[in-house]
Amino acid sequence: MNYSKDEIKQYVAEEDIKFIRLAFCDLSGRQKNISIHPDELDRAFTYGIAFDASAIPGFGDEVHSDLFLRPDTATLSLLPWRPDRGRVARMFCGITRPDGTPFETDTRQLLRKAVADADKMGVTFAFGTEMEFYLFQRDEAGEPTRIPYDRAGYMDIAPEDKGENVRREICLTLEQMGIRPECSHHEQGPGQNEIDFRYSQPLTAADNAATFRTVVDSVAVRNGLAADFSPKPLSGQPGNGMHINISAKSADGADVMPSLIAGILAHIAELTVFLNTVDASYLRFGGSKAPRYISWSSENRSQLIRIPAAQGEYRRAELRSPDPLCNPYLAFALLIYAGLDGIRRQMELPKAADINFFSASEAVKSAFKTLPATLAQAKAAAESSRFIADILPPSVIDYYTR
Repeated sequence: MNYSKDEIKQYVAEEDIKFIRLAFCDLSGRQKNISIHPDELDRAFTYGIAFDASAIPGFGDEVHSDLFLRPDTATLSLLPWRPDRGRVARMFCGITRPDGTPFETDTRQLLRKAVADADKMGVTFAFGTEMEFYLFQRDEAGEPTRIPYDRAGYMDIAPEDKGENVRREICLTLEQMGIRPECSHHEQGPGQNEIDFRYSQPLTAADNAATFRTVVDSVAVRNGLAADFSPKPLSGQPGNGMHINISAKSADGADVMPSLIAGILAHIAELTVFLNTVDASYLRFGGSKAPRYISWSSENRSQLIRIPAAQGEYRRAELRSPDPLCNPYLAFALLIYAGLDGIRRQMELPKAADINFFSASEAVKSAFKTLPATLAQAKAAAESSRFIADILPPSVIDYYTR
């Protein structure tokens, strides 16, 4: 909801809000924040709140270390897990240099620019995420263990599924924050869970994805548990994915989805290091419904891009390679640009791969290109990419490839 600055101040006073978190994400997608008191809101709106950028990798050095947070009033939300007295609210922020110009390494701003560039082409995007995470027990000292919270399997119910109440608490907390989960269930791995989001415009979807991780971590701690979003928490068990559902419409009514998917397939190898950011990301590929081959098909969960059985407004493409450690702002921006490139160049969608890659013979699979097999290969693909160089600042490319 778009609040005016005066409405924000009135709301803060009426709701007994004593702390306002000014939130942003670093280059890796990890959420950061500064808490200010209500008396500082005027300064935040007028001048921004300064912070030391040199302490955040990729943001600058000690010579040019001052950056400013400028709150986005449309993102005001109470944090329901904080005390009722002296309540805490949060706003996501844009990052600027001291002269007020946008900071080029602010990935939220990069996503804003991608949306604006899509608007110029008459294309509007929507995104929804399906994010998986494990719940682990903590030891007597409160430290996370690798002991799963339960031993349930895919879509099991209580009492085998001990995560049911935790997921419900997460979903209710998100709803209190104005975020709409679509569904939730136990996943395949022991202690593994999934919560899916209804599609929304790109910036909102990225804000929701960043918020989701914070809510899950907070609710898990409140229940004496530890949440783990890493791509391969347990050897021999399914990894955590972050499936990204993408849809797009053209102002002229043309069906742009085939060309959009073709664009993503054409550039996916160059994008992979930004979607799969750690060594363990590459241990996930090729098993437990995680893709390895660059392909697409309808409904088939062994594919990189799956077209679910949905019609009308629910028609979408599901990209299955990203994992939850990626920066959602950067991921969505790159997927927009890859899709736009496919639309601009009217790329033709390759023939659907209506095969099961998990059981197909090597002779069949050899006809398909694969995602990078290691983090080093993914870095090399991005570093040599003209497409990436044209859309990302050198500082962002260097952070991910060097």
